[in-house]
Formats: sequence, C-alpha cells, structure tokens
Amino acid sequence: MNGKTLLTWIELSEKALTRNIASLSRLAGGRRIAVSVKSNAYGHGLAPMVGMFLNQPQVSYLTVHSLEEARLCRQYGWDRRIMVLGPIPLDSLEGVFELDLEPVVFTKEALRRLGVLSNKARTKVRTHLKLETGTHRQGIPEKALKSFASIYKRYRYLGKPYGAGMHFANIEDTTSHEYAQKQLNRFGQAVKQMTALGIKPTIRHTACSAALILFEKTRFELVRPGISVYGHWPSKETYLSYRLEGGRNDIFEPVLAWKTRVTQIKEVPADSFVGYGCTYRTTARSRLAVLPVGYADGYSRALSNLAYVLVNGRRAPVRGRVCMNLMMVDITDIPGVKLEDPVTLIGGEGSDRLSAEQMADLAGSINYEILARLSPTLERAVVPS
Repeated sequence: MNGKTLLTWIELSEKALTRNIASLSRLAGGRRIAVSVKSNAYGHGLAPMVGMFLNQPQVSYLTVHSLEEARLCRQYGWDRRIMVLGPIPLDSLEGVFELDLEPVVFTKEALRRLGVLSNKARTKVRTHLKLETGTHRQGIPEKALKSFASIYKRYRYLGKPYGAGMHFANIEDTTSHEYAQKQLNRFGQAVKQMTALGIKPTIRHTACSAALILFEKTRFELVRPGISVYGHWPSKETYLSYRLEGGRNDIFEPVLAWKTRVTQIKEVPADSFVGYGCTYRTTARSRLAVLPVGYADGYSRALSNLAYVLVNGRRAPVRGRVCMNLMMVDITDIPGVKLEDPVTLIGGEGSDRLSAEQMADLAGSINYEILARLSPTLERAVVPS
C-alpha cells in the first residue's frame, strides 16, 4: 500500500497460504500440484497471489480459465507450467505457443488448429483432453475419442495428449459419493480407450479440492485444488466427511481478510427509516456508522438487514439495504467508535471472526461466489509470513 489511508482494502496472509499448501501437499502424497488461479485467484487478486505462489516450490502448475489470465500470469513472473482449462478462440491459439501453455482440449476444431500451428512452427505442444464423464459441461464423450486419435496421428508435432482430466459433478454437495464413483469409473474406461487408440496420456488429473481431501484414488499423477488453497473448505459436506474419517480440524486457514473504515457516524432518532426502500426502521435512538462499501465492491445486496461487520472486535448489524457503494451498520452498543476506525467485513478481530462461509449462508450462496465477486479494483496487500 502507498502509505495513504485506504478506505477499503484486502489483506492476504502469506503465512496462511504456506500452511494451506503444506496441508495439500501432505494430502497429495508428493504428487504434483496445479493451483487454480481463475477468476482473479478466486477474488484474492491474481498479481499478489502469483507472487506468493512463486515462493511455494510444491506448486508445479497454475490453472487458469482463459488465455487472458494465462498472459497475466506470465506478466506477473510465473515461469512454471500453466494449464488453460477453458476455451481459447480458434484464431487466438497462437497464444499457446507464444506463452508456452498447456491447453485443455475438448473440441476437434481446436485440436486440428493446434495441429496445424504445431506443424508450422515445428514445435511440440502439450495438450490435455477433457473427458466427459457425467457433468455435461466441457468434455469429450468416449465415443468421440476415435476421431480425436486420428487428428493426433495426422499432425506430427501434436504427438500424443500429455494429460487427461475430468471434473466431478457431485463430490462437494453430498456425503454420498456414488455418482462421483460412477464418474471415476467412466474416466478409467475412457483412459483405457485412449490407450487402445494409441493416445495414452502421460498424466491423469481429476482431483479438485474435495476429491483431493477425501479420496486418494482420485489423485493420480497431478492434483488440481482450488478453493482449499485459499483456506476454505469446498462445502460443509466435505468438511463433515473429512472429520468423520478422523481428519484434523486445523489443516486450512483463510488467506483473505477484507477491511474498510467508518466514514461517517450519525445519531438517528427512534422510528426512523434507514436506506433505500425503507426496509429498516429504528425502534430506539440509534447510532449508525456509514461504510464506503457496497455491492459494486462485492458485498452482496442479499446481505441487507442480515449480516454483521466487526467494529472494535464486536458485531455491528447491517441496517437497511446495501447500496452500490455504501452501507450502514448499527454501532449503538459499541462504545468509542471514531471516524476512520477500521472495520472488518471478512476475517478476525479480537475473539470474533466473520467468514465467507457465514456470508454465503446469509446470502443464499456459496463461499466461492462471495470470494470471486470481490472487486478487482480493491487494493490488495500481502501480509508477510
């Protein structure tokens, strides 16, 4: 930060990140780790997170959703492998060679284009095939693998697919993992088919955070954790399943804390409406603090009249609707609050803590969305170990 007073900012704990990576590395049993940094590193900020991952030797790969994210990772100094999980426009696939990327392929058109470009450049490219096992998003049905094999054989520099992966549809949201097992069986069958067709992959990767935490048989040669890297459990069900199996309670610590400041304090009479729509009415003389944060910053409007913030280590309830750039909280019972005092929106203060998971429950959402929607314009600062 530049030394000036910030009104809203995010703090990132390098100590927490190091702890999370150590836990995941232990669970992975020495396998290579590919960390997901899509969507602005799950809202944490791509630039500072890339910088911190460079200090984590266990991280072999970054996984991104787009070519644009991959380009930024290179600009921020990432010199290890990058896997692009999402689509790349056919007329932009030259970027794979320019940036030394490993694309995940799920259409024949993309594979043909990569074949043409690789032959033209006389440069090999490491491709990964995304196999359809039951999520029905991006993915190649087993019956289509023969046509993909023929493309590999047509273009010399394509060689064979370096990797094969899949995505689980229902491994986080349930304590029953029957469907996940069916998908894993389908994945195994598809890899056998690839082998029979002469395009056996060198590595396999199926383990998202929940799979890595719960199921050794999903880990294969590479694991791809996402939200757990940042110190959050994928779901309550994942946490429950892990704990019932005797797992430790302290393997993850949130990396991110979100803070703001009091920008106005006002005395409000009893029987007064607060905010747009007159959705809150005071029942007694109240003292409110105005905060310079709103839904444009990622603080969900669904939290209106439901959530809390921490002021001087105590909970202050949100009053009225969350506005685009402002919100109001009740500090009537919190003594000593002053102009520009810090306020915690996510994170710990004193003996209390407000989590992304709590906010998600109140907003009818999930922790992924709460974090990913944090505005990329918010200042982010790394707190060293």
